[in-house]
Amino acid sequence: MIDSTRYPRLSRIDSPAQLRAFDEAELPAIADELRAYLIESVGRSGGHFGAGLGVIELTTALHYLYDTPDDRIVWDVGHQCYPHKILTGRRDGIHTVKQKDGVAPFPKREESEYDTFGVGHSSTSISAALGMAIANARAGNGRKVVAVIGDGAMTAGMAYEALNHAGGMDPEPDLLVVLNDNRMSISENVGGMTRMLGRMTGSKTLNALREGGKKLLGDKNNPTAKFVRRWEEHWKGMFVPSTLFEEMGFHYTGPIDGHDVRAVAAALKTLKTLKGPQLLHVITTKGKGYERAEGDQIGYHAVSPFDPVQGVIAKPGKKKPTYTDVFSDWLCDMAAADDTLLGITPAMREGSGLVRFSREYPGRYFDVAIAEQHAVTLAAGMACEGAKPVVAIYSTFLQRGYDQLVHDVAIQNLDVLFAIDRGGVVGPDGATHAGNLDLSYLRCVPNMVVMAPADEDECRRMLSTGFRHAGPAAVRYPRGAGPGIAVQPTLDTLPIGEAEVRRRGSRIALLAFGAIVPAAEQVGEKLDLTVVNMRFVKPLDRALILQLAATHDGFVTLEDNVVMGGAGSAIAELLHAENIVLPIQQLGLPDAFQHHASREDLLAEAGLDAAGIQRAVLARWPELAVQPSRAVIAAG
Repeated sequence: MIDSTRYPRLSRIDSPAQLRAFDEAELPAIADELRAYLIESVGRSGGHFGAGLGVIELTTALHYLYDTPDDRIVWDVGHQCYPHKILTGRRDGIHTVKQKDGVAPFPKREESEYDTFGVGHSSTSISAALGMAIANARAGNGRKVVAVIGDGAMTAGMAYEALNHAGGMDPEPDLLVVLNDNRMSISENVGGMTRMLGRMTGSKTLNALREGGKKLLGDKNNPTAKFVRRWEEHWKGMFVPSTLFEEMGFHYTGPIDGHDVRAVAAALKTLKTLKGPQLLHVITTKGKGYERAEGDQIGYHAVSPFDPVQGVIAKPGKKKPTYTDVFSDWLCDMAAADDTLLGITPAMREGSGLVRFSREYPGRYFDVAIAEQHAVTLAAGMACEGAKPVVAIYSTFLQRGYDQLVHDVAIQNLDVLFAIDRGGVVGPDGATHAGNLDLSYLRCVPNMVVMAPADEDECRRMLSTGFRHAGPAAVRYPRGAGPGIAVQPTLDTLPIGEAEVRRRGSRIALLAFGAIVPAAEQVGEKLDLTVVNMRFVKPLDRALILQLAATHDGFVTLEDNVVMGGAGSAIAELLHAENIVLPIQQLGLPDAFQHHASREDLLAEAGLDAAGIQRAVLARWPELAVQPSRAVIAAG
């Protein structure tokens, strides 16, 4: 429970209605308490940190001025939503964020009526808010709609599609877009939009003249009003170097200090009375109010539990390398060996392991900002001219570039390697970040080679294999560390489509893909089963599968992917095509979106840990429980 002596105001706020009962003069003190409580809470639980500290005043003012939940606030990405959750009934549970059965790390409609739109990826807020505004206008309910989007999220094309639509509508929709400009996404923002926003300055006089002129001119469609509006846009260009938003049909206000809660509240009061599309530009600092987070905005974007007095302290001792670390080292080693290699990331330099590469090979490193579609087609263009691009991308983010993967890369059979991080069960970030679908959506694409490593060294060899392959290839690996296999420094490749028998047993063959191989080996040892590290989802090792089908009573396929359309389905399709009738048990992730919890908890929940796999196999073949162990370890 919250300490009412330390937080005398915040302890009395269980809902925005209670916030609105305070005098406006107390908003700065409430914001101070909210910031202190966020630091304390995330220190206990870990979670997204810097972004929330940057929107304390904005969140407070929005819930104070708007009649939430009847009025709608749509948050973009959701990294910054912790203060919103604290003010909307989840204050005492915020320390459970990301934990099993705890508070979700992103807005989630089923969690609260204040979470108006579920989101885990960026640049969706304006589209969703515009849809709400249109529906509300048709219903005639007078409900206000606000989209809060960061400058990093404004680099994605979807945001501009929504701005273009909203600004060109007739009648104009009543919609407020708050541009939270902190010069950061997870890493530093890049690109022309960042430079343009950096040049912007505000003009209170200009805004006052504009509003006065609108009243004098009346109907916006009369010729005089149209002429003055066009003249005003060019005049405003002398004060605000970019008129992008005005040209797109939005009335631009700002920029204002996003940490002056009185100024933010004053601006929102005015904007609430205005009709049509509005854009409020606020300048904030990611990590505001916690000196260490302000000084290290990347490191404090998301944190493990920490002592707020001491800050985040690295744990002593040598850590096992993660799959991301393996990719990072391989990328630099391969770049040294082959100067055609180019590295691409859609704004995930740290998460995807490109920090070292960006420093050692800055001329071959391309951060395209939050623009996954562009990242994939950019790679296609590079490949057309003889370069060998490597697209480092999260599994769920590649979903956004799927059309480009199909049309721009695969159809043209271009030489692009996709290094797909966070494949399969990811864990605490929940369904929006779970890479549960990639084996299904990749294996159906012609010309693709799809690989899933069982360990760290195999991951490195697969990356080399995909890079040396002439055509599109994907290596899909999980978050975190593997089983601890030593990684060899060579750049050796694997024969494409060749699986590896890890253990020869009897009766049943466990055909395991990727991260599930170690658990399969445990079960194979206990029940005396054959265990195969399949390695390749596409192409399959057809010869080995047919050989095993002739010598075993059944197959069990295992994958850290949804069962529907996954690697197990590929095995079943092959058997069917060969007119082989053989019992096959397909184990994988459920036909449901799993909630946030640890990776271990979610694998166990899906029955993909060793105990769950053994239970499933024995339920299908109970006679295996009484067979003595006759372990024979395969040579390879």
